[in-house]
Amino acid sequence: MSIIRRFRDVMASNFNALLDKAENPEKMLDQCLRDLRSDYGKVKAETAAIMAEEQRAKRVLDECIEEMEKLQRFAIKALEQNNESDARKFLERRSQLSLKEADLKSSYELAVSNSQKMREMHSKLQEDIKDLESRKVMLKGKLSAAKAQERMNNMSSPMDGSSRSTFDRMEEKVNKALDTANAMAELNTPKDEIGDLMAKYSEGSSTDPSIDDELEALKKSLKDK
Repeated sequence: MSIIRRFRDVMASNFNALLDKAENPEKMLDQCLRDLRSDYGKVKAETAAIMAEEQRAKRVLDECIEEMEKLQRFAIKALEQNNESDARKFLERRSQLSLKEADLKSSYELAVSNSQKMREMHSKLQEDIKDLESRKVMLKGKLSAAKAQERMNNMSSPMDGSSRSTFDRMEEKVNKALDTANAMAELNTPKDEIGDLMAKYSEGSSTDPSIDDELEALKKSLKDK
């Protein structure tokens, strides 16, 4: 991939927009950070190489210009000594370097442009990584808060129909178990027959006197027949 194309791809990327559309933002965020850190290492190395190329191109161009200026000075000196032939040779050599200078200047300008783009790409990746790391901390905090709120909602929400039906069945089982236990307790209590007879003949337990009189009257009437 050419430097220009990579520069356009990185500068046009919008990871925040990708995160906003992701089904799992946390997972997407981790993946984006891994990709960015991988790209950052490569871009950093490439940026250093391009910057070195810029410096080399400038040095070669400066040397060429310096050599041309020196040839110009020697041509002038040769003319001052009435040596036109030597002056011509210096100027011919200078003319050859002039053509080379144009190529070196174009190479240097391209190196400067590439170096500038790599610096911008390097800076953008640094900012993107820093921004995503901050968003990662914030996002994880929000996810924790959302999960806690969901747990609270589940604890405080009213019972639905199925939950209430289950609760009613449990309550019915508990009541049935209680009734059974009470019945078993009653069956397990020994019956006190002597106590019942004592209560029958105890003071205040006799039948109503009016009933006794009525009973005697009925007996007498039967005898008279």
